[in-house]
Amino acid sequence: MRVHVIDPSAYTPPYDHALCSALGRAGAEVTLVTSRFAYGPVPSPEGYVRRELFYGHALGKPGSGLRAATKLAEHVPDMLRYRRVARPAEVVHFQWLSVQHLDGRLLPARRSAGGSLRPRVLTAHDVLPREPRPGQLAAQRRLYERFDAIVVHSAHGRARLIDELGVTPERVHVIAHGAFAHLADGPPQAPPFASEKPVVLCFGLMRPYKGIDLLLEAWREIDGAELWIAGMPRFDIADLRRRAPANVRFVARFVDDTELPAYFQRADLVVLPYREIDQSGVLFTALAFGKPMLLSDVGGFPEVAATGAARTFPAGDVPALRATLGELLSDPAMLATMAERARAAAAGPYSWDEIGRRTLGLYESLLGGETRR
Repeated sequence: MRVHVIDPSAYTPPYDHALCSALGRAGAEVTLVTSRFAYGPVPSPEGYVRRELFYGHALGKPGSGLRAATKLAEHVPDMLRYRRVARPAEVVHFQWLSVQHLDGRLLPARRSAGGSLRPRVLTAHDVLPREPRPGQLAAQRRLYERFDAIVVHSAHGRARLIDELGVTPERVHVIAHGAFAHLADGPPQAPPFASEKPVVLCFGLMRPYKGIDLLLEAWREIDGAELWIAGMPRFDIADLRRRAPANVRFVARFVDDTELPAYFQRADLVVLPYREIDQSGVLFTALAFGKPMLLSDVGGFPEVAATGAARTFPAGDVPALRATLGELLSDPAMLATMAERARAAAAGPYSWDEIGRRTLGLYESLLGGETRR
């Protein structure tokens, strides 16, 4: 089966790599169609082909207005070019489409070069845009209608698509996000900071919805541990820095995959105090490293917590967050048990081989049960 996985802006290189490798191991002939990742190195292809067809002339620094403008100018020509490249593909599986007003009209044809019906699949990493521009929600609804199947990473995400957007249930398929084992397979690394104290890690792009302000408020009464907050800010964090207690360390920049293991290897607990989410790649990074987690009870987080790898607290409840942090940090035996369950979940229901098999099974069902090699 010839499969194209498409991530035009290279929003999620670790996910793209893990999915394409898993599909390749499951027997598919996979091409990842994407763009150059502007923030650092990406994994070398394993069992698939990588083609960078999008935004080859983008200007400006990552995240700048100039870069966004030049990418937008290239978007339509590059999507039209991909339509030609897509002709041999038997399945096209988009990971992200960020220009919803246009993208529904720019998708590859429903038939391949050989004349066979070609399923179009979209993974809804974000079921709905969190900070929508005018008209973007309606455009997102119309875009979903253009796909034969929509993959979501949780039962919560499936319910939102059906109940809030009216997507027909038979087109929505829950396939879990996988644990990023390829990030955790390397040798031990020196930690970014020397500390004899327990370390709590909050990792990933810093955005308002991730609740870092709530975490800092809860942390004010935590002694005998350090909080590390690492990731590229996407808003002004000057006030957060001013409010942070002395036992908080900020790494306010993009931390690429070559550095990432040093943070997760050292962490004793990973905390994600999000105000909203469906699922999080950071969660599945922590799972791969066998780390216990403290999660807000939003989106698909409780579904992962049900494995025993994480505890949850009511989103936005600072006293509950503070109490649970204190409880976990004072109970090393509980943290060890949660770590064991995290490793078991990463090797079981959240393993990429399982996800590759399930994704290939979805493709085959869309093709009418045929297995095409």
